Amino acid sequence: MGTKIVFLDKGSIPAHISFKPLNKAHQWVEYDATSPQEIIDRCIDADIIITNKVVLDAVTITALPALKHIAVIATGFNNVDIEHCNAQSISVSNTPGYSVTSVPEHTFALIFSLRRHLSRYHQHVMNGGWSQSPHFHGYLSQTFDLKGSQLGIIGGGSLGQATAQMGQALGLNVVFAGRKGQLVSNRPNYLTFDELIASSDIISLHCPLSETTKNLITLKEFKKMKPSALLINTARGGLVDEQDLVTALEEKLIAGAGFDVAISEPIAKDNPLLSLHKSTNFILTPHVAWSSDDSLQCQADMVIDNIESFLKGEQRNLVSC
Repeated sequence: MGTKIVFLDKGSIPAHISFKPLNKAHQWVEYDATSPQEIIDRCIDADIIITNKVVLDAVTITALPALKHIAVIATGFNNVDIEHCNAQSISVSNTPGYSVTSVPEHTFALIFSLRRHLSRYHQHVMNGGWSQSPHFHGYLSQTFDLKGSQLGIIGGGSLGQATAQMGQALGLNVVFAGRKGQLVSNRPNYLTFDELIASSDIISLHCPLSETTKNLITLKEFKKMKPSALLINTARGGLVDEQDLVTALEEKLIAGAGFDVAISEPIAKDNPLLSLHKSTNFILTPHVAWSSDDSLQCQADMVIDNIESFLKGEQRNLVSC
């Protein structure tokens, strides 16, 4: 049957998204989901593994003697032990840039909703508030145009840059943050991390999660922000201390927040963010910013192209070897 390819969590990709056939003879095996205990049995003779979020650590990889390539069908690859893959000469590819439109659009959907109080106004109308208004409108609170506001972006990769372009088109003053702890930033349109935190009207996170970015935003940072600021996170949940975010919103340290991620996913029932279910200045979506049909199809095509390149001995979107 030739090369054996095992897709561990194909159920994470909607069923209507198609995967184009490989040119080389192969055996394709797919599972809707795979638990940690099932990985070795399912992949013991696999040449290639496709994973979205299934974790492949050093112990698991070592137990898979046939494994030659891991195709991560995501931009982030922190679920794979890259250092161990390098040591074992196992190549790893990812799918960067596939959601370069979808994620920024979702980011601005959150921004617009929060700046315009759409959730609050919708509930006001549905609860009969507009019907009882003495005027033609149902005005509740101040709203502000985006034009002229400062959008501070943390993360200067493809998603951060695409978000910046959308912001500039809307008339926002866009700045980027230097690394946390750096005292001076000499790059054009860059501020130090602390300067950006303190001066931005909207702060949007687009950086990867790593040991240096874990809990990038804590109560200390919230206390430096404008009381009118919004925090948007469509990147990774671990970038923000979630309990500190709850405190910041309850104490009105910031005006609102829009998140598409959580520290553990799917979100745990005791996650502190769920305590904000009645809040009108917090929006939480279930990690779907990346999931427009256009982005999903691009991602599916890209992972097959990555595998084709590996089989030809070519390098394409490699993050290991």
